Amino acid sequence: MRIVSLIPSATEILFAVGAGDDVVGVTFECDHPPAARERRVVSTSAMPEGLTPKEIDDFVGAAMAAGEDLYRLDAGALAEIDADLVVTQDLCAVCAVDVSTVDDALSHLGCRAEVATIDPHILDDVLGSITEIGRLTGRESGAAEVVRSLEERLAAVAERVAGRTRPRVLVLEWTDPPFAPGHWIPEMVERAGGEPTIGVTGAKSTRITWDDATGSQPDVVVCAPCGFDLAGSAALAEDVRHRFPGVPVWAVDADGQFARPGPRLVDGVEVLAGILHPEVQEPSPDARQV
Repeated sequence: MRIVSLIPSATEILFAVGAGDDVVGVTFECDHPPAARERRVVSTSAMPEGLTPKEIDDFVGAAMAAGEDLYRLDAGALAEIDADLVVTQDLCAVCAVDVSTVDDALSHLGCRAEVATIDPHILDDVLGSITEIGRLTGRESGAAEVVRSLEERLAAVAERVAGRTRPRVLVLEWTDPPFAPGHWIPEMVERAGGEPTIGVTGAKSTRITWDDATGSQPDVVVCAPCGFDLAGSAALAEDVRHRFPGVPVWAVDADGQFARPGPRLVDGVEVLAGILHPEVQEPSPDARQV
């Protein structure tokens, strides 16, 4: 089977269930596991490099308003690869190529690859995505083992934090302007033994004001800007720390453990538990207080 993955989380899942050798095409963002970097890149960003968070938000807003794509598909690469399966998403036009663009491109090329759309909104959906990708690739047993391991780790966190005081947690999914989290992130906070101050599990992330953020009276602030690793998140956390006097502000590897709906979200739950309950969950090097 020849597989093209058009979303980094799907790439991670494909490798995790044992289908990595069949992956022949990826996006420019597919960097985990490292072997994904060895595959042909078929999707790149239309966004200039080196923009500030405010400039990124402005660029995305203008592109969406104009109906322009934020990603470019390499039609030539797609034609040469001649994939049997293309895995994409229909969750967020800012995160990856829109599924309609994929369908149009494959139709234009005369490619009859199966297109699988992954659309998770909560953690159970993410686990379901792993099961589905296992089915599509004939790796059902590998997928079942991955899901079992992740469920055991989530249950272990739940047991450790059970009955403890639940801090109020503000997760910032973007910092300029501020965004409150949605989808699986509020649930991650809850599973880690906290209470999200703003944000609804399964809903979209939302633009808020700094008055909203500070007025939510968090006990802990976690800076998890979509697309940023730990170092990048820490730099942005430093920029907003002054807004929360007396409140601990933490940075996390947002790109690896919070934004991508794949197996490493469970790493993110464990990271959060270490921030909120270090007495029962070992603090992780993937989090940094600024």
